[in-house]
Amino acid sequence: MAGYDRAPHGGGATEAAPAATQGAARPARSPWPRFLMRRLGGVAVVLAVLVVATFLLVQLVPGDPARQVAGPDATPRQIAAVEQRLGLDRPPLERFTSYVGGLVTGDLGTSFRTGQPVLEVIAGRLPFTAQLALLAVLAVLVIAVPLGMAVAVACRGGRRRRLDTLFSTATSVFGSTPEYIVGTALVLVFAVWLGWLPAAGAATVPSLLLPIAAVALPPACHLSRIVRREAAVVLEQDYMRTARGKRLGGWALYVRHALPNLLTSALTLGGLLLAGLLGGTVIVESVFAWPGLGTLVVQAILNRDYPVIQGIVLVIGLLATLVNLFVDVCLGVLDPRSLHGRGEEAR
Repeated sequence: MAGYDRAPHGGGATEAAPAATQGAARPARSPWPRFLMRRLGGVAVVLAVLVVATFLLVQLVPGDPARQVAGPDATPRQIAAVEQRLGLDRPPLERFTSYVGGLVTGDLGTSFRTGQPVLEVIAGRLPFTAQLALLAVLAVLVIAVPLGMAVAVACRGGRRRRLDTLFSTATSVFGSTPEYIVGTALVLVFAVWLGWLPAAGAATVPSLLLPIAAVALPPACHLSRIVRREAAVVLEQDYMRTARGKRLGGWALYVRHALPNLLTSALTLGGLLLAGLLGGTVIVESVFAWPGLGTLVVQAILNRDYPVIQGIVLVIGLLATLVNLFVDVCLGVLDPRSLHGRGEEAR
């Protein structure tokens, strides 16, 4: 500022100073802080909407939870006492603000049915659901990626049309079949008719196989179709022709050159499938009497246990949003262009 005061008519020295400042190379800002803030803000908005929607939804569940807790032979006076003890006699807005205040301090409330803290009830069941979901995710990746790539390689250039048609038909049929139908069919075939595997329970390793297959089969079919389509495009790229011209072996050609270029698109859609897979475990658990969150939420709905229903929905919603956040971070590592929003890319 002193230089401008000494040369008010814009001498050479004063013009050179800003020019030098503009010409100085500025260190590039990392896009990660803005990216993480944007994603974490999205997670907060989703959870806020989930809290409100869940609270409103349980109010629409038919039946009186106080009567359910008091028992079928309870008198109106006993039912009124239960309503007062559970706080159901308070206005909805007051109950909502109390519920949100508890969430802020990590309190999900207490079960109407057992009187246990909801967090404690969920913590006892969550490991079973997490075990089932993680093994199902592993099964999806192990099945879908190699299968999609193998079919793309085998059918490259329009060869083996029958195999391509068989793959498309089978993955379309099994991918569009709901998990509970897949689970019921697996129980009928492998537990009832063949007697090879147990139909229910979580006590042994064989009891894991049918629930994992029921949860993993539909998303594995969807993901293998995505990998097959993307691999068909990648295999026709110039750098793949060059690699084939150098007579590279299958490992170097497909794993080192083709697979990294498939991961971005596979992760993008795979993240959506994995978030949906969490919801699939809830349904499949009921089919196989799996002692996880799925069977717990069904019992809670039948008992009109509002705090347990709200707690499970929140936990599953939180896990789904965290899975999406993890996938977004992986995409950012693999392809830094995805760190920028649409508006930033346009600029």
